[in-house]
Amino acid sequence: MITVRKASNRGRGDYGWLNTRYSFSFANYYDPRHMGVSSLRVINDDVIAPGAGFDTHGHRDMEIITYVTSGTIAHKDSMGNVTELPAGEFQLMSAGSGIRHSEYNASETEGLTLLQIWIEPNKFGGQPGYQQKAFGRRQGLHAVITPDGSDDTLKIKQDARLLHLLLEPQSEDTLQLPADRVVYVQLLSGLLMVNDEPLSPGDGARLDNVTNIRFSSGNKQAVEALVFDLPA
Repeated sequence: MITVRKASNRGRGDYGWLNTRYSFSFANYYDPRHMGVSSLRVINDDVIAPGAGFDTHGHRDMEIITYVTSGTIAHKDSMGNVTELPAGEFQLMSAGSGIRHSEYNASETEGLTLLQIWIEPNKFGGQPGYQQKAFGRRQGLHAVITPDGSDDTLKIKQDARLLHLLLEPQSEDTLQLPADRVVYVQLLSGLLMVNDEPLSPGDGARLDNVTNIRFSSGNKQAVEALVFDLPA
């Protein structure tokens, strides 16, 4: 079964410096029908004004993924990491027993767009951790986050994988999974067919009890999407 979450139906937040779309209940947006999928708790589609950002704040017991689609983040945290996260790189913070961090638009003139993603861990407490990596722009489906960090992926404290999907026009790829997995697809750009279900940019799709998933692009636009492989 495929259930589509249309971009236009997501929650909205406009804070002046931050304009965001919430796929699931978050902050001042609450909808009991959309509280997350499996261990996937948050997908926020953020647009941050030049020079603005999130002041230093704390988290614990959450796996926090950031993917920048345009611009660059200036990152600082309580573990001593001071770094920048440019478009196309993935960041994974394991909050563990507690971490404090700030995330700012590194530019004073250009906007910043990113996806902020939270996944609940299956191991609580412990030392916090920080990982960051660029995986390139290879076509097809490629894992970027896995439970064991295999093949130089980022390692998450959950039985979950994040796959990055890139398709040129008129191309496709497939994903085969056991029936006891849940998949969530978040489309970033292009027009994507997930099996026979069309998605537009910003749309999400939940797939339950689907063991063979076909991703195909149209004949005019390239596609970029994030695919979450989650426990049922």
